[in-house]
Amino acid sequence: MSLGIIFALTTITACSSNQPVSTSNSSLTQGNVQMNVVVGKTTKSDVLEVFGAPNVTTRNGEGNEIWTYQRQAQIQESSQNNSFGTLLIFGGGSSTAGFKNSSRMITLIIKFDSNDVVIDYSSRESNF
Repeated sequence: MSLGIIFALTTITACSSNQPVSTSNSSLTQGNVQMNVVVGKTTKSDVLEVFGAPNVTTRNGEGNEIWTYQRQAQIQESSQNNSFGTLLIFGGGSSTAGFKNSSRMITLIIKFDSNDVVIDYSSRESNF
């Protein structure tokens, strides 16, 4: 009977998932920038719809409006190592678990012309 319980526990623990968890729901990603920001076509309204309000708005010396977005995401990933397969054969087992934390920062700078159309943009992503 105890062998059946051990087998059931081994089967259940083998099905666990170690997916990364992000603490940010931001639509500001490199993929979204590439898909949605097109020089000469994308307007301020389009940018607002996709990314929301910018963090900072300024004007350069030529009078062009510049919007800056900056978002940070905390990513927590569990790292788990189970060796329950040895439990049935040798009567023992081991399990180690931990968490790996990382941060992702993305900055997007968009320059608009006098008609509110994108004339230039740059984006940068940093992982640490």
